[in-house]
Amino acid sequence: MRIALGADHAGVAIKDFIKLALGKRHLNYEDLGTDSEASVDYPDFARSVAEGVASGKYDRGILVCGSGVGMAIAANKILGIRAATIFDVEGARLSREHNDANVLALPGRNVQPDIAIAIVDMFLKTKFAGGRHKRRVDKIISMEHQKVRSQ
Repeated sequence: MRIALGADHAGVAIKDFIKLALGKRHLNYEDLGTDSEASVDYPDFARSVAEGVASGKYDRGILVCGSGVGMAIAANKILGIRAATIFDVEGARLSREHNDANVLALPGRNVQPDIAIAIVDMFLKTKFAGGRHKRRVDKIISMEHQKVRSQ
């Protein structure tokens, strides 16, 4: 599995913990930045990770910002991305199993490193369940290609 990592200044510390854990597990990852706590714009890193996942260069993406919300919003603007802001292990499992999420967005200010690693582990190991969930994900995918309906 190929994993793209990205963070803004508020998420860089958690991203660095994740890198250590992925390295210990001998997982293939690429760090797309940032590498310091100097203020940066999170959409730049969300875009890099999301475009890498959408293009097939990476299988999954992991993003970290202060709340996880901005990264998820920005990543979801890229066609083919299903990014979810996750706060716990169960959410990670469901985001993969039910929604086939391909990008994980973590709240760097609201999750402890050991919990972040547990969330990442669950996100990476959980398979999409398919079945009734595939029908729903297919509807989400079709929405990406539709014009906004008139009211």
